Amino acid sequence: MSKLMAIDLDGTLLNHQNRISAENIEAIKKAQKDGIEIVVATGRAYFDVKALFEGTEIETWIIAANGATIHTPSGELYQSTPIDQPKALEILQWLEEEGYYYEVFSQKAILTPQNARELLAIEMDRVVSANPEVNLEELQEAAETQYSQSGFQFISSYKEIQSTNVEVYNILAFTFHNEKWKRGWDHFKDERELTLVSSAVHNFELEHKDASKGNALTKVANELGVPLSETVAVGDSLNDLSMLKIAGKSVAMGNAHPEVKEVCDEMTLRNIEHGVAHLIEKIRTN
Repeated sequence: MSKLMAIDLDGTLLNHQNRISAENIEAIKKAQKDGIEIVVATGRAYFDVKALFEGTEIETWIIAANGATIHTPSGELYQSTPIDQPKALEILQWLEEEGYYYEVFSQKAILTPQNARELLAIEMDRVVSANPEVNLEELQEAAETQYSQSGFQFISSYKEIQSTNVEVYNILAFTFHNEKWKRGWDHFKDERELTLVSSAVHNFELEHKDASKGNALTKVANELGVPLSETVAVGDSLNDLSMLKIAGKSVAMGNAHPEVKEVCDEMTLRNIEHGVAHLIEKIRTN
């Protein structure tokens, strides 16, 4: 039996309502009772993860901001790998000048410009007007997923971050325009100081080059004395690849990105079918 299980959140443990189903909660509790160490590994901020688990009585190691922070089950910050501030400010200046919606993950809040949501609403209207075949509901759902996070704090400009000297763990950029997304991706893809990943269709995310779910999972496994060969990782998106490639067993969700399915050893059910619970039951009974 695997001794440690790393679980992604969006598209994996969470359903379409951005909640953890009763089936998944029950399965995690059973796994923990059996002595399996559960690790949540997500692009979300730590405090947002805590809000999602509120009332479940589940405590786990939490790898957040795509590996830029690691917290123990008791809530202590085990390690953080922030982006160097001059680099973070350079990124934010470019995103702001080019008109991107962005979010900055810091220790206590998700910082986003006051006009950011208005910006996305305008983008949505333009995309739908130019492409009548585009499903407006899908775009609205994607925007709502962004807004459903806990801990937002609105700022007038990235310059506020410069003056407060806040640690920046993750910068997420979001756009409904495919060409704009590609322009942003191409602008940052050759940056040696950064890790560039995408966790959903419309976003790209930037962290310190040493921050990834894979690196963080390696550190947690080492701390717990669990060989990577005895770990299992499950996910659905491209930002999960770093941990899926190093885990002893890699599992793709039924709704996973094709590239994720390609690299994984096996596949479970979709997130809306409680695929994580299905996988845990399989691990516990094997």
